[in-house]
Amino acid sequence: MATRTPHEDPRFVGARIVAGDQGWVLSRPQMYALGITRWEIRGELRSGRWQRVGDQSICLHNATVDDVGHLWAAVFQGGPRACLDGVASLRASGLVRYEEERIRVSVPRGARVRRSHRYDIRQTRRWQAEDLAPGGIPRTRVDVAAVRAALWARTDRQATYLLTLVVQQGLTTPEALGTALLRVRRDRRRLLLHTVLHDLLDGARSLGELDVGNELRRRGLPAPQRQVLRRDYRNRYYLDLHWPRWRLVVEVDGIHDAWAENVVRDALRQNALALDGDTVLRLPLLGYRLAREEFFDQIEQALVRAGWTGRAA
Repeated sequence: MATRTPHEDPRFVGARIVAGDQGWVLSRPQMYALGITRWEIRGELRSGRWQRVGDQSICLHNATVDDVGHLWAAVFQGGPRACLDGVASLRASGLVRYEEERIRVSVPRGARVRRSHRYDIRQTRRWQAEDLAPGGIPRTRVDVAAVRAALWARTDRQATYLLTLVVQQGLTTPEALGTALLRVRRDRRRLLLHTVLHDLLDGARSLGELDVGNELRRRGLPAPQRQVLRRDYRNRYYLDLHWPRWRLVVEVDGIHDAWAENVVRDALRQNALALDGDTVLRLPLLGYRLAREEFFDQIEQALVRAGWTGRAA
């Protein structure tokens, strides 16, 4: 009776079917459950057809392991209760335009931690089964992962950007982030995240204008009029900050101003102001958090060009 090749053997066919959804990576327990023996795995590795990924996973090809494969391998490396967390979890849930070099995996307190140079596997007191996302690769829910990623970010700037990005990309809502953040009792960055979420929850108007006013005073710039009512031939609207003497308007934008339903309205308002001869500058709250000096340099430059000489008005 002829011996079946790995291409024909139903165990190996089954392995390829499962691995196809996991970046072509399988855990050793998965392979044993399919009936593939240690000796067969060793033979495939020795022949160069397969490759090890960590000490718990096998990749069923010998080319470069893709990102999905590494995410699965990281979970397998962490053990039976491991889950992707932070940025790694967000990437698995669809986050784009943000990456970290190491893949973060969380395991419960007391779990065995297998060290890896590529995978950052850590015990955490925050691990809870109800925080896991349903289906797919084991990972924390987007709202939980985003808050943790912001807490673990290297800088406040990265933390702010992460929270904003997950909302902009539609992965979760500010309300869900706020609920997840309320569970954080102690952390040096907690107050910053509360401030950022206030902006995301449409509190940008009151908070943002207060912060902007403080910064204007610190720089010795003239105080603007606030919430000035203006009308054009169609609508009435309010200007956030207005210096009528220098024909300067600054609009403070929260994240909601970038949403599709607001873009046309804001463009019409800005065009109407420009037609009336006003200079209009926009100050997004994210810009206030990340590039404050550059934006306020522009406000000061606009005032100087309009004739302000440095004396408070």
